[in-house]
Amino acid sequence: MRPLKFEIFCWSCLLLLAVPSTRAASDWQLPSPEQVYKDLDSCRLQSLSDGQDAETLRCLVEKLGLWSDESGYNSKRIAKIFAGHNQMEELQLVVGYCNRREQRLNQPNEWAYQAYKCATSGRFGHWVKDYMKQKKKDK
Repeated sequence: MRPLKFEIFCWSCLLLLAVPSTRAASDWQLPSPEQVYKDLDSCRLQSLSDGQDAETLRCLVEKLGLWSDESGYNSKRIAKIFAGHNQMEELQLVVGYCNRREQRLNQPNEWAYQAYKCATSGRFGHWVKDYMKQKKKDK
């Protein structure tokens, strides 16, 4: 697997470690790490066409409850994950901006991929990379 693909899934995968693994009906929570890996494998198997990275990314973030084809990324849920940076409102604005800028209702895979690239091109992308480096050290 190319390193680019790993980077694409970084913020989805880092969520495994950032949020409790239980799910309540009224309050969104991420599924267990085992379920996320199962979902990722399932998404990879479904994504056998060109544009595989975009298709796999959208499939995974949709299963994680971070994406919908109608509204794009759920900025509130993403901001919750990075609440420790005390810039939840700024992150919500960035994710919302990228959702609007990259919106492609007829091409949801490309929308998810381009909005992800947009949102992680600045400070948020550095948070993701720093978090992943720290988790590697902790192991």
